[in-house]
Amino acid sequence: MRFAYDFTSLSVLLLSLACLAGVIAFAVILVMQSFSRTRATKRFGEADLVASLESWDSGSRRAVKGVLLVLALTFAFVALARPQFRHGTRLIPATNLDVVVVLDYSKSMYARDISPSRIQRAKAEVARLIHDLPGARFAAVAFAGEPMSFPLTSDGAAIAKYFQQLDPNDMPVGGTATARALEAARELLARDPKSKDHVRVIVLVTDGEDLEGDPVQVAQSCASEGTRIDVVQIGGRAPEVIPEVSADGRVTGFRKDDQGKAMTTELSSEGEAQLAKIASSTGGEIVRAQKGETGIDVIARSLEKMMREELSEKVETVFAEEYAWPLALAVLLLLIEASIGEAPKRASARLRAVMSGLGHDATPDEQKGRARAKG
Repeated sequence: MRFAYDFTSLSVLLLSLACLAGVIAFAVILVMQSFSRTRATKRFGEADLVASLESWDSGSRRAVKGVLLVLALTFAFVALARPQFRHGTRLIPATNLDVVVVLDYSKSMYARDISPSRIQRAKAEVARLIHDLPGARFAAVAFAGEPMSFPLTSDGAAIAKYFQQLDPNDMPVGGTATARALEAARELLARDPKSKDHVRVIVLVTDGEDLEGDPVQVAQSCASEGTRIDVVQIGGRAPEVIPEVSADGRVTGFRKDDQGKAMTTELSSEGEAQLAKIASSTGGEIVRAQKGETGIDVIARSLEKMMREELSEKVETVFAEEYAWPLALAVLLLLIEASIGEAPKRASARLRAVMSGLGHDATPDEQKGRARAKG
């Protein structure tokens, strides 16, 4: 058995204590009234003399009525707590998971602080993430200055292949438009009719700061729709040179600016704060790459655990509310209490005369009263 209310909650606990105190106070009042009547009898005269004047001792009946009232009040409070009893079990089907992987394809992802390069390692770990989450649906957004997307599908291999065949050199517009990419991911989820009934997660993998849009505002819109964003931050504040990569994938040197200096990539403190705010505003987590790892594997393990523990098929115990039983007992006890009088019902004088004429003996109560009167 359990109750509908959580008695570990402070407000519910205080209300329960108040109800218990009310029952105890009511019982104490009844006991005090009994003592008060006893003291009043003693003040009236000698106990034996007063007893001889009484035709009926109603103390036992008052005690029974008091006990019935206390029990009725107790059962009424139990009914108010809404007791629940085990009624069986039901099967809760598994909840589907929709994951949109948003992968940064800006030229800075060619940096080689992570072997063999940021982009190659990210693509390999995204493919592993997809492989480790069987049963989930995936969509893809590849972005630099503009996003390119692939809709939700149960074919995870198609998503992995989509990412694998793209390179930063294939992006038509350079830059890091994180806000546009997140908006594209949000639209992919909104366009799918099944997604609204699924758990939705966006995994953002990037090494840069959006200087054009407002990705935090987009993230807040995602949060209002129940979508979580996990962020994988690749790279940090330490400058890293950006290789020049040819169309066939060979490194031909380093990218240089107009002054002929090697171009580097680093994330500013504002950029780090922006990525952290994207994750925190949706209840997601941020993982920062370190020791040659991108951190995508950390997100993969978190999603795998969620699918195994939170979204898997479950058997739940079903409880049915049975407040009617204690409530019915409370009403029954009140009816019994009301039917018990403090004095016995007396027959009318005419009926007693008729019964006397027919030779019926007096009732025990009448005999007791006559004996006391004679004494």
